[in-house]
Amino acid sequence: MAQLIDQYFATHLGVSEEEAIRLHREYYTTYGLAIEGLVRHHQIDPLDYNAKVDDALPLEDIIKPSPQLRKLLEDIDKSKVKLWLLTNAYVTHGRRVVKLLGVEDLFEGLTYCDYSQIPIICKPHKDMFVKAMKEAGVGRPEDCFFVGRSSLLAALLLKVLTLTLVDDSYPNCVGAKDIGWTAAHLVEEGLPEPKIKASQYQIRHLEELRTIYPQFFKPAN
Repeated sequence: MAQLIDQYFATHLGVSEEEAIRLHREYYTTYGLAIEGLVRHHQIDPLDYNAKVDDALPLEDIIKPSPQLRKLLEDIDKSKVKLWLLTNAYVTHGRRVVKLLGVEDLFEGLTYCDYSQIPIICKPHKDMFVKAMKEAGVGRPEDCFFVGRSSLLAALLLKVLTLTLVDDSYPNCVGAKDIGWTAAHLVEEGLPEPKIKASQYQIRHLEELRTIYPQFFKPAN
């Protein structure tokens, strides 16, 4: 994805590879998404960007069905928890990912970054979390938990009483916590732990959700 983004910057802005990489990092850091900087400063068509970056990724060669993830989601008590997707990607990318993972039928809805709307709203901006609450039918931030996986599976779990976020993006977890959600920062194995935790919880694997949120899961046999 990084290579495709840098290539898009270089081709459509007519800049060097080094400048493309610099702008990519600057816009991602400033806005949460590189595409927002492209639209804001260079009037790039965001749907053209989506077609040539996100939708051009060979995900079929990378993402395979995950029985372990499916089992985790199936073990969640649906009388207490509403499963909802929250992603900074466009709708086509979000749906393709969960279909390849073999879990698309387990979610009630999807909140995505709408590239067709200007300005583009994405995590960690407060308005993106407010949008997710509205679309998922959750009224109070204190009733929200946040669980997710960056651009691939950006959020897994939104709750009826409490809405949970898990994300492997430090700023996204900070943004969720600041708006009043309960968040779990996923720091994958092999990556250093941050000096200051991003949110209320920090985990190495999604399976740890069974331990930190036991109230969301069906009783073990």
